[in-house]
Amino acid sequence: MRSSNPVFSRRGFSRDNGYAGFNAAPQAGGPAAGANPYAQDPSGQNPYAAGPHAPGPYATNPYVTDPYGPQAPTRAGAMTMDDVVSRTALTLGTAAVGAALAWVLLPISSTSYGLAVGSALVAFVLAMVQSFKRTPAPALILGYAFFEGIFLGVLSEMYNSQWSGAPFQAVLGTMAVSAASLLAYKQRWIRVTARYVRIGMTIAMAFLMVMVVNLLLVVFGIAGDGGLRDFGPLGALVGVLAILIGCFFLTLDFKQIEDGIAYGAPRQESWLAAFGLTTSLVWIYLEMLRLVAIFSGND
Repeated sequence: MRSSNPVFSRRGFSRDNGYAGFNAAPQAGGPAAGANPYAQDPSGQNPYAAGPHAPGPYATNPYVTDPYGPQAPTRAGAMTMDDVVSRTALTLGTAAVGAALAWVLLPISSTSYGLAVGSALVAFVLAMVQSFKRTPAPALILGYAFFEGIFLGVLSEMYNSQWSGAPFQAVLGTMAVSAASLLAYKQRWIRVTARYVRIGMTIAMAFLMVMVVNLLLVVFGIAGDGGLRDFGPLGALVGVLAILIGCFFLTLDFKQIEDGIAYGAPRQESWLAAFGLTTSLVWIYLEMLRLVAIFSGND
């Protein structure tokens, strides 16, 4: 269920066009021994359940047995939660370093704005290249994080100059929203099903198209004061919707991580998980930054 739009493509744990599934993931407590739905893979959607005669690099995958059984095998090189956490920390840390350097070394000026725009374009290109690649490239992912960090650093400094403390509040807001999304997912208040994904992706893509049209209207002077992205009540409403879309992306990331570990995805896939989480968190932070500025009321 990969989106054909690379902006919204959730870097899934997949081979070819396979997705790690929106079929039933292990619930709390797990299935009984010998009844693991990932062992036999009756749906045929588990790309890591290939038998010894199946083609591809995972042909000898030991997860064709039941990992929930009493003597579950552990495949060397399989992705774990520790892998995801460490790669995500490294990716976010790289973005933080880029942001700190930009904040300290690039005082607000037309030059810094130009560098911020250039960094954002470089980050976008790197993200697109990674999105179209079939395997993760750590150098691309870390490069994306660094240049995105430079852009965020300049933008955050600009907001801080007009709304003192806005970046710090936006960071706290991003952490709170992310924690709430994780809690809702872990408690199964949100269930990532195929229908959930279709509806969410439709809303997200429609939102992006409306924002592009709005930008064009503002550039050509048809819509003043930012149009739908102004600093008034309408802008706040659009910002809240954008944050909810960011939360939707996070739940897809959580689902992919959960499925990747359950299916025995290779360890390198943890870089894709880090990439997905980073892009989702950046989205939420940017929208939170605008929302903090709107509610500060000092524009």
